[in-house]
Amino acid sequence: MHVEDIKHYHYIDEQLASSGQPQAHEFEAIASNGYQVIVNLAMHNSSNAVPDEEAIVTALKMEYVHLPVPFDAPTTHHLRAFFEVMRNHKTNKVWVHCALNYRASAFLYQYYRMVLNQPNSKARDVMLPSWEPNKVWQQFLALNADDV
Repeated sequence: MHVEDIKHYHYIDEQLASSGQPQAHEFEAIASNGYQVIVNLAMHNSSNAVPDEEAIVTALKMEYVHLPVPFDAPTTHHLRAFFEVMRNHKTNKVWVHCALNYRASAFLYQYYRMVLNQPNSKARDVMLPSWEPNKVWQQFLALNADDV
């Protein structure tokens, strides 16, 4: 198993990757590639959620952070919490996922723009290229630092 085979895997840099929901057995590949922190933005009841994800991840000696974000209702509160998690793990190798790598892409885009102060073009590079955000996510992507 290779991390590249995980649903909607997106390599960002040597410290960061994102994806859709990894299957239970795929967390071993993530751990063996040196990732230290898993950030899950999917809801507990997502159709492809792994019920024992936290136990699997921690058994592999990775830290698990779950910030459930409703797909149809992301808020600035969720975004601030995500920024805090990313700031707290800026020296770690982090894997961010949700159900399909849409939420993860949007949150990473905003992190690159608002926290890392990257230009919009660079921030767009961290998003899953095939995703076309709906109206809710277009509004979320249009937020700026003053909104948060």
